Amino acid sequence: MLKTHHLSAAAAITLALALSACASKPKPQPVATAPQAPAEAPGWDDSRPTLPQSAEALSLQQQLAAAAGDRVFFALDSHTLSDDARAVLAAQAQWLIRNPGVRVMVAGNCDERGTREYNFALGARRASSARDFLVAQGVAAARLQTVSYGKERPIDAGASEDAWSRNRNAGSVVIDLAPL
Repeated sequence: MLKTHHLSAAAAITLALALSACASKPKPQPVATAPQAPAEAPGWDDSRPTLPQSAEALSLQQQLAAAAGDRVFFALDSHTLSDDARAVLAAQAQWLIRNPGVRVMVAGNCDERGTREYNFALGARRASSARDFLVAQGVAAARLQTVSYGKERPIDAGASEDAWSRNRNAGSVVIDLAPL
């Protein structure tokens, strides 16, 4: 009887350890700063510019956000620009034309639903849609770069339609000052 009790205790401990190893991962926290590409992102090239490092670039980011907004939003599974998104991008284009020395990276983002690969591709299409609109408005293509973060950099870690709708976006980030 004592031997059976020891075996039952050992089995219970083993079961508890096995179950604790299967615990789910915590949800990612929202990103409070402009996104950075994960090192493992498909197609990520370390030679691409990084986020603004100078106080001047950060000040320009704040100016862009105040004058025009720095993010546009998309419908589920879409990279089509809404009328609201076009209005924001038109204002961004005007700001960029008035500030010809500024270079911008447009980062495409998705909500957490869908596969990682699908969301990287959709994020790239969203960033390209925003970039193409800015170019059509007269911003030099050489001043614009794109990157997709897929679902890797949510701005809202929630799991509701409101959170997901905030994460379906393309954000414009001042990366540096271009030579004039």
